[in-house]
Amino acid sequence: MIFAYLLDLDRHFRLPDLPTHRGRIRFMLKMWIRRWGLAVLTMCVIFVFSSRSSAELPNFGRWDYFVKKGGHVLGYGLLALSYWRGLNLERGKKLFAWQLAVCYAITDEIHQVFVPGRHPSLFDILFFDNLGAMLGLILWERIAMGQRKL
Repeated sequence: MIFAYLLDLDRHFRLPDLPTHRGRIRFMLKMWIRRWGLAVLTMCVIFVFSSRSSAELPNFGRWDYFVKKGGHVLGYGLLALSYWRGLNLERGKKLFAWQLAVCYAITDEIHQVFVPGRHPSLFDILFFDNLGAMLGLILWERIAMGQRKL
């Protein structure tokens, strides 16, 4: 259902009258990339960091736990914002953007089962990834509202 909604491009874009079928497809693809490209890029970055084995990860000394969990919060905050951008920054779509980010967090933790030295953590999903997605959306709206008042 989610993918059917995301791929229903005619519903998301007002298409100009284009002379050829190829021109229409090219226009739709360009618009899809403008809206969803940042989300795809963010997912790729999260996947690359998640694919590194524990031996390859840097150690930040006493701050190791906070830096790595802060990376979760930041990464999933940016992911939720990029999903929301893909959904046209509509206020009613924030919950859906948050749900998509949490779903990606679940798949990322499942992916870590196959990475040497890594293990999935329900706590990461429920606390850090969830918190990051929520904070990203809430803080962005607060910042945007503050700028509108100026």
